[in-house]
This record gives sequence, structure tokens and C-alpha cells, in this order.
Amino acid sequence: MKCPFCHNDDTQVIDTRVSEEGNVIRRRRRCADCDKRFTTYERIELVMPVIVKKNGSRTEYETGKLRASLMLALRKRPVSAEAVETAIQRIEEKLLSSGEREVMSGHLGELVMRELKRLDKIAYIRFASVYKSFEDVSEFAEAIQEVRKS
Repeated sequence: MKCPFCHNDDTQVIDTRVSEEGNVIRRRRRCADCDKRFTTYERIELVMPVIVKKNGSRTEYETGKLRASLMLALRKRPVSAEAVETAIQRIEEKLLSSGEREVMSGHLGELVMRELKRLDKIAYIRFASVYKSFEDVSEFAEAIQEVRKS
């Protein structure tokens, strides 16, 4: 680690502490050259896969977009913000655990539908109607029958 003061490469770790949450390591360091002290933090960096859209274009995964989609489907429904965050975490864990660098948007949509079906049946139908581009009432009826079965 380079010293931020004199840019020397030779620094010593004096003290190491793990945060209360356990996801950050704080290290106190001392420069061997100028003897100044400074603190560094280590955090886990997870790289989410790139989302490949239907038209073949690629876009970065954005938690905000996922949250907005879920919140739109869940608008005026009795689902807590905590439950939404848990669903987002489950979706992200599935994306990360797949080990893929690229994920088709259709796969992400299916993950979202699975979580919505767990959270709220009405929100699931709302999302499915847009996601699957329902064109008539019979498609709604089929989706409703599917929800009733599960």
C-alpha cells in the first residue's frame, strides 16, 4: 500500500480491526519512510453480471432499476420495505451464485416473477401482464389460474 503523503511503497500494518457487521476490515498503517500514519479499509467487491436485453444490447445491472420494478408492481399493496429488500437480496444472490458474466434479461424477469409470486399475488399478476405482454383477458385468466394453483 502506497503512503498517501510521500508515495513510498513500504508501509506497515500497525492494527487490524473487523467492523461490527463483519464486511469491512480497517487497517492502521505507518509509512516506513515519512513515519506518518493513515487508515485503509478493505471491502468485498462483488461484480454483478451484465444484463443482455432481448435486442442483444448489454447494460450494467442496477439494483435501483430492480427495486423500481418491484415497487411499481407492489404499489399500494401491503408488502413491507424489508420484504422487498429481502427479495432483492435473494435475486442478487442467485445472479452472483450463477457465476455467469452475462445474464439474459428474460432470466432476470423470471427471478423477479418468482419473488413477486412469493410476496404478493396481485403484484405478480401486474408484473406478469407487462412482462409477458398480455394482449387479452384470457391471458390474465390463465395467469390467475396459475397463481391459484400454487
